[in-house]
Amino acid sequence: MSETIRVVLVDDDALVRAGLGMILGGASDIEVVGEAADGVEALTTITTTQPDVVLMDLRMPRRDGLEATRLVMAGQASSGRLSPTRVIVLTTFDTDDMVVTALRAGASGFLLKDTPPERIVAAIRSVADGEPTLSPTVTAQLIASVTSTDGGRAEAARTQLDGLTDREREVAVAIGRGRSNAEIAAELYLGVPTVKTHVSRLLTKLGADNRVQIALIVHDAGLT
Repeated sequence: MSETIRVVLVDDDALVRAGLGMILGGASDIEVVGEAADGVEALTTITTTQPDVVLMDLRMPRRDGLEATRLVMAGQASSGRLSPTRVIVLTTFDTDDMVVTALRAGASGFLLKDTPPERIVAAIRSVADGEPTLSPTVTAQLIASVTSTDGGRAEAARTQLDGLTDREREVAVAIGRGRSNAEIAAELYLGVPTVKTHVSRLLTKLGADNRVQIALIVHDAGLT
C-alpha cells in the first residue's frame, strides 16, 4: 500500500458521496480518487483508479454492492497487484443480511452510514493496513450463520486447517476471535512482524482474501 490511502466511493445517493468526500478530505493520508453511483460504474472506476479501499453501498440500482464486491474480489487474483483493493460495505442497518453475505464474498468489513467521521477514517486506515472492521452485531450474525451451517462446510473448514502448523493454527484461532495483530503478538509472545508473516501464510494456505475469511473458516470448523 502506498503512503496515501486511495479510496473510491460507491453509493447511489450523491449526497452520501459528497458527505463522505468531505469527511475524508480532512485526512491528510487519504485521497478520494473516484466515485460511482452503482455497481456497474463501480467496476469501471475501480479498474481505472486501482484504489486501496472501496466504500461500497450495498443497495443500489443496476448492480448491487454485493455482486460488485464479488466481482472486485474475483478480479484480485488476475490483477497481479501487490497491494489488493479492499472493500468496506456501507449499510443503513447493521442487521442487514447482505452484510454477512458480502463478508463471505471477500469484503473486509462494514460501516453504518451514520458512523461518526473519525471512526470512518479510522476504519479505512485499519482495513488498508489489513485489519478488518466489524461491529459486535455483525460478528454475532457471522457466528450465527456458521452455527446453522451444514456439516459439509464444517468438514471442509477442518480439512483446510489440518494443513496448518501448530503456530499458524493458533494465529488463525486468534483471528477468529477478533484479535488484532498486536493482541495476537501479546497473547502468543511473538513480534508483530512475525504475526504479520503468519497472517500472510494463512491467507495463502487457506485461499482467503482477507482476515474476515480466515475467521469464517475458523468459525466453520467450530474452533471459536
